[in-house]
Amino acid sequence: MNTPPSPSGAEHTGGSPIRLGALVPLTRPGWAEAGRHLLAGLDLAVHEVNDAGGIDGRPLELVVRDTAADPERAAAAVDELADLGVAAVVGEYHSVVARAAAARADALGVPFLCSSAVLDALTEEPTEWVARLAPAQSHGWRIYADFLLGAGRRRIAVATQPSVYWTSGTRVLRDHLAPRGGTVLELDASLTPEALCDALVDHGATTLLLLVGHPEPAVPIVRAVRSDRRLAEILIGAPAGQPEFAEWAAALGEDGAGIPFLRYLPERRGPLGERVGKELRERLGEAPSFVAFEGWDTVAVLAAVLRSHGTDRAAVAASWPRVAVEGTRGPIRFSRVPGIGVWQWAWAPVEVVDRDPAEPDRLRVLHAG
Repeated sequence: MNTPPSPSGAEHTGGSPIRLGALVPLTRPGWAEAGRHLLAGLDLAVHEVNDAGGIDGRPLELVVRDTAADPERAAAAVDELADLGVAAVVGEYHSVVARAAAARADALGVPFLCSSAVLDALTEEPTEWVARLAPAQSHGWRIYADFLLGAGRRRIAVATQPSVYWTSGTRVLRDHLAPRGGTVLELDASLTPEALCDALVDHGATTLLLLVGHPEPAVPIVRAVRSDRRLAEILIGAPAGQPEFAEWAAALGEDGAGIPFLRYLPERRGPLGERVGKELRERLGEAPSFVAFEGWDTVAVLAAVLRSHGTDRAAVAASWPRVAVEGTRGPIRFSRVPGIGVWQWAWAPVEVVDRDPAEPDRLRVLHAG
C-alpha cells in the first residue's frame, strides 16, 4: 500500500516539511494511466512550490498512497495519513474510491481536496471538510447529452456494469434526454460482444455509450461493434473519458478513433496552462491529459491556502469559501452548489472531444459546454 514520496525540490527550502497525503490509483484494477497523470501534475506543482521557497520557507512533501481503485484501501490510507500528520489529503480519480476517502476525511476532521472524481454525491451529508475541483457528473454528462442531441442521436443504448457511478451517469442521461425526445436503453455489459451487437440492432440504437471499465470489457465491445456491418452508422461514445489516454489508442488503433468523450480543459489555454502543459509533457513523455492539469491545480490551491491560513486542519477547511486561485484552466473559486454536499469549483471547462479518425493521435473538439 505504501508508495514512497517522490523527491519534491525540498532541498531548496528549510524547516520541517508540510506533508500532503496523495491518493492515486497506480496499480490494477485502478486506472493506472490516469493515476500516473494525476501524480505527475501533483508532483510538478510541489516541485515548483518548493523551488520558489516552499510555504514560508517550509517544503511541501507528498506522501503518496496507491488506492488501486479500492474504497477500503483508500479509507485506510486516510487513517494512516492522518496519523502521519498531513495538513490535508488530495487526489483520487475513481468516484467510488473518492467517496470512501471523503467520508473518512470528514469523520476524522482532515481536509480533502478531491482532484478528479465527479460523482455528485461525494458525501452522504454536507461537509465543511471536503472540496472538489472536477465538475460534478450531472453537469458534465448533461453537456455530453446536449452534444448527442445536437448530433441528432436520440436512441441511446448504454452498455453498463454494476456501479453507483455508472448508475448515476445513466440516470443523468435519461433525465436530461427524456424531456427532449431521447430514450436510454440499458444493456448488461456482461453480455457477449456479439449478443450486445444483436441487441443494438434489435432496438434500432443510434448510439452506444460505454459505461464500463477499461480495457475490459470496453476494448472487446468496441472491436465487435466496429466489425459488425449492421452497425456501421452507430456512434460509440465514452463520456467517462476512456479514450483520453494513450493506452486506449495503443489497444484499439483506428477502431478507437471517433469515440467522443468528456475532458475538462478549455479549448485554448492561457500562458499558465501552456507553461504547465509543456512541463507535464516533458515529464510524461506524451501529451498530458486533463487529469494531469487537475493534479497541478490541486496543489496550487492548497499552497495558496497554506500560505494564507497556515497548516491547522480546521483553518484549511474553513478557507474553502475564500479560495481565489489562478489555475491552469481558469480562476478557481469554491461555492455551494444545490444537491452537492462539498465545496465545489463551479465549473471547470467542459469539452466533448474525440480522436480524429484521420489522425488518431490528434484530439478534436466537437462541443463545448
